Amino acid sequence: MNMLLIDNEMFIRVGFFLGIFLSLSAWEAAAPRRELQQRKFTRWANNLGLTFFNSFVLLIVFPAVAVGTAVVAAEKGWGLFNALNLAGWLSGIASIILLDLVIYFQHVAFHKVGLFWRLHRMHHIDLDIDVTTGARFHPVEIILSMALKMGIVAVLGAPAWSVLVFEILLNGTSMFNHSNISMNLTADRWIRRVIVTPDMHRVHHSVLIRETDSNYGFNLSWWDRLFKTYRDQPSAGHVAMKIGLANYRDPKWLNFVWMLIVPVFRVER
Repeated sequence: MNMLLIDNEMFIRVGFFLGIFLSLSAWEAAAPRRELQQRKFTRWANNLGLTFFNSFVLLIVFPAVAVGTAVVAAEKGWGLFNALNLAGWLSGIASIILLDLVIYFQHVAFHKVGLFWRLHRMHHIDLDIDVTTGARFHPVEIILSMALKMGIVAVLGAPAWSVLVFEILLNGTSMFNHSNISMNLTADRWIRRVIVTPDMHRVHHSVLIRETDSNYGFNLSWWDRLFKTYRDQPSAGHVAMKIGLANYRDPKWLNFVWMLIVPVFRVER
């Protein structure tokens, strides 16, 4: 079973990525939440180009990523859940929830620690927010995040299937909650009790620092409520709010090369 997952991991992940991306893209076109301020072609070409570049970098740096780590941990008997010999479904669900909590804390750290913020601010200098923003991260941040996930997977002894499910959920919910889609407000209120919705996460991309420093969750919305980082709505409203960072309003930051070199510039919020 584990070797089957490793052999087909890329096809499974790419299949889900394309299916979710195309579905959300169609939704954005049919029912956008906001009017985009920048040329869509420019943003999409650079954001998607970065997405493919990051995938290539990961393949070079980590030939066997988080799922491979889970397989090795199972074979060696590493990790808490392997030691406890819990039922596969129980350790799998617990692993997905705990990995999501780790990503929440990672996100907070990338905002609060200056060195990490140098990398993460590239995600926030997008002057619009849509489905492509969900994969717009600096390659060094992607590498550090994967290294962290691999370490946590080994410590937990997470089942390989649960790691694959978590990776699909993380990528899928990131595209979902960054998407520029219009949702029924009543449905949004109910869904965000469990899952981060686009209206919930859009607050995090506000130009106002007090709003940027909120709603860190990517998948489960529980953590922001539990750790008091939840903000219900942007003060200016979703249509009028300004996206991005106050000190990075020049459209040059939408360019692939400028995105890559942003960490070398003085840290500004």
